[in-house]
Amino acid sequence: MATFNLRRFSKPEMLRRIDRKHLIAFLEPHAAYFSARGVELPPVQHEDGLDYNALSHILLTPDGSTPDDLAEALFYVNEVSTPEGFDSIQDEIAGTDIDVEIGENAAPADLAIQVWMADREIIEKVHAEQFFMNVRSFEYFKTKKNPLPDFVLPSEETLAALEADLDEWFSKKRRGKYSKVFVYPKEGHTWFLVRHGKPYAREAVIEAGESTSQYFRPEKFDVLAYNPVIGEIRMNAETKGEKELYRKKFGFHLFGNEEFFNERSRFDLEPLRQIGEDALLCDDVDGIEYVRLKEVQVFWGGAHKDVEIRRSEDIFASLRDRGASLPGGGKIIKASFQIKFEGSKTPRSVILSSGNRAQFKRDGDAEIIERWLGLRGFIVGAGGVSDE
Repeated sequence: MATFNLRRFSKPEMLRRIDRKHLIAFLEPHAAYFSARGVELPPVQHEDGLDYNALSHILLTPDGSTPDDLAEALFYVNEVSTPEGFDSIQDEIAGTDIDVEIGENAAPADLAIQVWMADREIIEKVHAEQFFMNVRSFEYFKTKKNPLPDFVLPSEETLAALEADLDEWFSKKRRGKYSKVFVYPKEGHTWFLVRHGKPYAREAVIEAGESTSQYFRPEKFDVLAYNPVIGEIRMNAETKGEKELYRKKFGFHLFGNEEFFNERSRFDLEPLRQIGEDALLCDDVDGIEYVRLKEVQVFWGGAHKDVEIRRSEDIFASLRDRGASLPGGGKIIKASFQIKFEGSKTPRSVILSSGNRAQFKRDGDAEIIERWLGLRGFIVGAGGVSDE
């Protein structure tokens, strides 16, 4: 689990925004713990008797006696008690019995607590999906299979078998063995979030005035997305071992072949030199207002492995003003673009390497960006300049 931090349960007035009977029902399984720390939970049917100030203090000061399942429940409920989480939870429970049972006056934390008690996996899924919005650096792998086999969403049995294989590897690598794979079909791609543990961490803490240590296993989310049109999977993971694990095991459990994704996709930055500013055209891509080139890195090699970096607010505009051009020699190994998306107040950066790595500000930008990259010839094999 990630570091325990109850920001939204930090004040008594926040607790009072949760329906009293739901809050007590949520905490009641741990009544003995609260009693030992000086707070007696009243029966649900009583109208008073809940000391919100004392309860808030306990939640803000977890110690070695805090039950693990209480800490985990508080962590997840806290994380999704946001406006975005509120809407995502409602999307997940729409049309279910849970939705019918929850009143229309439920506040975000109140909704999260009720859904957790009814089906904790819904809250875990909503929490996992929030990681789509983080900065992601992707590596791309593709298959040589032609024609591409049909792709079907994995069944529960397939996911269980995949998780078992992942658990075996994570356990051997001292990361724990309880992985979970979440599946999200969206916008022509199928996204996978893999939740797993990291190596144990030690945190120095103060208990009863004495210095001591707490050990815990941090939580990690890795992101993968499969494009069924071109047979390509992109992934964000921390280590080479994890990436190789996903390449093989997703290939095996989705297509019956560990070497299904046996080729690295490749980006080519030569269109910047071949067609210049026209490589940034985006009128044919819905969702993009403009693209600017902010930085290029040119590898000259030689005895000292020289790399030349050019940086500007708008490189092509600067070159145009000076009657200059990009260097005619060397290899362009990296480029940073500024892309203004429709509906966005500010542009976002995209960093592309000449190998198989790309970094986006938001995972949700990927489909639009990849469409633009393919049309401009930056993706080898996708048509455009690089294939001429």
